[in-house]
Amino acid sequence: MATYSAYEHFGWLARVAPAFKVDGDKVEVLQDPVQFYERLKSEILRARQRVVLASLYLGTGKLEEDLVSCLHEACERSALEQTNQLDVRILLDYNRGTRGATSSCTMLLPLVQQFNDSVQVALYHSPDLRGFLKWILPERFNETISLSHLKVYLFDDVLIMSGANLSDSYFTNRQDRYIVLRDCSQLADFFSHLVSAVSSLSFRLNADNTITWNDDLPCHPFKDNDDGTRYKEEARRRLSPLLDPETYSGTTANSSIESSSVDTKDTDTDTDTDTLVYPLVQMGPFGISVDDFVTRQLLQTSPAGSQICLASGYFNLTDHYIAAILDSSKSNYNIVTASPEANGFFQAHGMSGGIPPAYTLIARTFWHQVCARCLQQRVRLCEFSRPGWTFHGKGLWYYLPSYSLPSLTFIGSPNFGYRSVFRDLEAQVAIVTTNTKLQQQLHEEQKSLFDKSTEVTSETFTQPDRAVPLWVTIVIAFIKTYF
Repeated sequence: MATYSAYEHFGWLARVAPAFKVDGDKVEVLQDPVQFYERLKSEILRARQRVVLASLYLGTGKLEEDLVSCLHEACERSALEQTNQLDVRILLDYNRGTRGATSSCTMLLPLVQQFNDSVQVALYHSPDLRGFLKWILPERFNETISLSHLKVYLFDDVLIMSGANLSDSYFTNRQDRYIVLRDCSQLADFFSHLVSAVSSLSFRLNADNTITWNDDLPCHPFKDNDDGTRYKEEARRRLSPLLDPETYSGTTANSSIESSSVDTKDTDTDTDTDTLVYPLVQMGPFGISVDDFVTRQLLQTSPAGSQICLASGYFNLTDHYIAAILDSSKSNYNIVTASPEANGFFQAHGMSGGIPPAYTLIARTFWHQVCARCLQQRVRLCEFSRPGWTFHGKGLWYYLPSYSLPSLTFIGSPNFGYRSVFRDLEAQVAIVTTNTKLQQQLHEEQKSLFDKSTEVTSETFTQPDRAVPLWVTIVIAFIKTYF
């Protein structure tokens, strides 16, 4: 049997993404939403140079108010100290961030008004929402076209990667994933630059409660009469240099990883490095597809004897991921998604109430493909179910052959679905580690999620409560790529 080294097996990643050295002892896996919330607040209060928050939106409840109060306290302390001014940058999605009379923007406005020199709130607007669509689609529905789905939480040189948004359910009973990386200055700088680049292409919330566009930009996301071409080209021009591994050659781990091809194994990196982190960015509207390429390559080339545990709160794998798993990969797969009751739209009013049955239909179709190929022993599908909780977890854990602990994990915003690949702005990290303590944390995280899940069988989708309404079956045929 072939033997595998983590750096050897995953060395090809340095060819397509920057690689950053991290001390595995300074990486912590959080287990629940409360830990995540408390860590956000404590890191805000500890920050002295920068706070960078990128999220789909900020909620409007009491917990979110307390979070904003922490930002206010940190800014006030910085102003009184008159040393290094704390730089606060927040990036949200325009449509989600402005939804309703009380919105993310109204929550943050007092902060902008009091600390206008040090607090910036940027609102990304998709170039694909324009013209007739922008005019006709109401709130909520306009978010289906495309949005900024980035989840990056950065405090000085502490980075928290997660799939969670800044909203009360994500702080209480909505299960996600959260990994804290400390003393990672170069990696933190990377994500700071990434958020700044997207923010430079976004609207800005002003102290007078207006939202304005930077007229110095040579393009506009939806007013130009070119289907957004100039805006997308400008976005690609600003973002591409940040994602080029050559940009970091000689300053990060890329300088010590020899990579000749994604099809060959590469030499080990420095013996003093036990953990490497690769940022994987996916921005389909701008033609940036690093994450999709890496994910496909990882799935397609996984050898016999390996195991991949994959999580997606909204399970809607693209056709090429399904083909990679069922037809190309030799790995065993454990996949977890939300049960209907753990779906965030369970018992929602109106058309939104049809979303859990839509995901049931998608999961059922996938399971039938597994059964048609007689792959039930190699591919297991499970549903997370915990009374009173919803499930929003995403990412994967990769176990090399003969290893009982994972050597790699993905964590961040993508769900491995059509939206993640083609519509939204996404980012996650691939963490490759030989640090036993970190590997154990990742294994326990994975096990905790699957322990709260039930394996799908052929009988699962025949239960009366799993019936899919006819209208959902018809509609999903037309809008599956918006999920």
